[in-house]
Amino acid sequence: MVRERVKNRDFHDVNLIPFPAEETPFNFQGLYPLPNPLEVDIGCGRGRFLLARAGGHSGTNFLGIDRSLLRLKKIDRKAAATGISNIRLLNGDALRVLPLLHGQSVSTFYLFFPDPWPKRRHHHFRIVSPLFLDLIFRALIPGGTLHLCTDHGEYFEFMLKQARLDSRFQEVEPFLPTEEEKTDFELIFRAQNRPANRCSIRKRLIH
Repeated sequence: MVRERVKNRDFHDVNLIPFPAEETPFNFQGLYPLPNPLEVDIGCGRGRFLLARAGGHSGTNFLGIDRSLLRLKKIDRKAAATGISNIRLLNGDALRVLPLLHGQSVSTFYLFFPDPWPKRRHHHFRIVSPLFLDLIFRALIPGGTLHLCTDHGEYFEFMLKQARLDSRFQEVEPFLPTEEEKTDFELIFRAQNRPANRCSIRKRLIH
């Protein structure tokens, strides 16, 4: 594994949290000043959506997950500089983090522009899968939602198929971010006239 270079090593990691012990459910809510509803941004990237969303919703706690420590440190720095205190950040693979969430502890998940792995032989690397939906279902509160977005048309159809095959969820009106909440990827793709395909699914109240 190549060690990632991180600048400003003396910067205090205000919102970065250590990876919990594996296979042990972790009380993420205990890391926030108030026990507000928890929303999780999977693959938060450079944090444009996460910072805007958290800054505009002080009554919600946000957890950002990303495999890039450098990106998380930059988000951490921006959150500290702007006084955003309802964000926590975790460096790791989402499929390792999701099992650590307590059951029925998350109100909303966001998954925007995940790697589409376009070649058929690589489709098994795609994060949206029956296993992923199992983990999302377990962690969501009843009525909780998962919001998906991708610029890749074939992957979007793949996502929809996975979601519609799972009777534990129902399709609802897609989530539309504000202009300030749109990710860096979305701004880049929009400049290239590539559409943002969106869908949202809700955990059924009774299954």
